[in-house]
Order: sequence, then structure tokens, then C-alpha cells
Amino acid sequence: MARLTGKTCIVTGAASGIGWQTARHFADEDATVAAFDVNEAGLDELKASNPRISTKLVDVTDAGQVRRSVEDLDKIDVLFNCAGRVPVGTILDCSETDWQSAFDLNVSSLYHLTKVVLPKMIAQKGGSIINMASVISSIGGVPDRFAYGTTKAAVIGMTKSIAKDFAHTGVRCNAICPSSVETPSMSARIDAMDDPETARAAFSMRQPVGRMGTPEEIAQLATYLASDESRFMTGSAIVIDGGAKI
Repeated sequence: MARLTGKTCIVTGAASGIGWQTARHFADEDATVAAFDVNEAGLDELKASNPRISTKLVDVTDAGQVRRSVEDLDKIDVLFNCAGRVPVGTILDCSETDWQSAFDLNVSSLYHLTKVVLPKMIAQKGGSIINMASVISSIGGVPDRFAYGTTKAAVIGMTKSIAKDFAHTGVRCNAICPSSVETPSMSARIDAMDDPETARAAFSMRQPVGRMGTPEEIAQLATYLASDESRFMTGSAIVIDGGAKI
């Protein structure tokens, strides 16, 4: 039996990487999926891959676009806040524009989506909110990820606050905390470096298992959190990092 039969799911950042794979996994488990992104080509490819997936061009940093897109959905059982970016540099490299941009996408977009989706879930007496965090956060740090680590720590705090406030309504909220994952954006960053081979090896060796994670592995965890199998879990920041933060 499919694990998400009858569920309607929103996935943001769905045009590539973890979001793309998760939308596919949700649909393969018989969910109806609304995939949000600003990348039209990626969304078109995703939509063609499974008839259970519909797509919308949505800038999740725009509260008005978010509200209008969610209002079209009669019910929402799962919200996967996956859209994000990885700013590079220390606090001295981070301009006010960079700082605001990081918070707009990595934190404020979660605020906009959750604030619109949550009343629908409460009215349904249940739902699962899944937030993309990172082990680079309140869990730990790495060099040159100042704004990224700060925003992902905020995501963990947001997750726990929502979980505590709304557990009695049947709405659950959990965060996924990966280490390095070999997404298309990660591969592009590595290929743009002076020595991609050495850089790839360094990213892989951050994990004691000797490799980066895959989008499919993160999607499998997201599917578990979306399903009723995880109904006793809320407020968790789940580390999936190949042992990076042991």
C-alpha cells in the first residue's frame, strides 16, 4: 500500500535537487503534489515525470504570491519547505544585502508558507510540516558559512516553536538536517572551483562514511516524515549527515 495515499503535499524548491526528488517520491507514494519554484524549465521536467504533480511558478519570498498559490488548494496535508540557498563567506564578507537575501529565502519563506498553510491543517485536525535545516546551524559550524549557518539555526528554532505551539491540534513540525548533499547546485559550485577534483574529495571526506549524501536519501526521510508512520514525531531536528557531526 502506498504511504501517502489521499494526501496533498506542497514542495518548495521543487525544480531541482532535494525538492525535485522529494516531489517525485511523494507522487510515487500516491500523493497529490503541488510543486513550487521560480525555475520554469525544472518545473516542466518535474511535471512531465509524474501525472500526480502539478507545478506553479512561485517566488516563496513574496508573501502575496504564496498566499494566492496556497488559497487554490482545498486541503494540505504536508508542507515541505525545501527552497533555500547557501551563501558563502564569514561575517566580514557578508553585506547587508547578502544577509537580508539569506534570511528572505532560508527563513522568511518558511514563515510565509507556514502561516498560510497552518490554519488549513488545524481545521483538518492534522498535518505535517517539514523544514529543511542543516547540520551547519545550532548543531555545528564549518568555515565560511556564516549567513547560512545562522539562517539554518533559525529554522531549527522555528521548527521547535511551531511543534510546541500546535502539537495539541494534530499538526506536526520537524526539521531535516543534512550535511553535504550532491545536488545539482552543489555540483555546480564544486565544478566552478579552481581544483574541482580536490574540492569534491574534501566535501566527501567531511562525512566519515567517505561520501556526500544523495537527494534521494533526503527525499526518503522527507517521505517518512510526511507519512503517518512518523505520527509520534514532532519538534525533532533529524540529523542525516554520514557521521559528520559525531
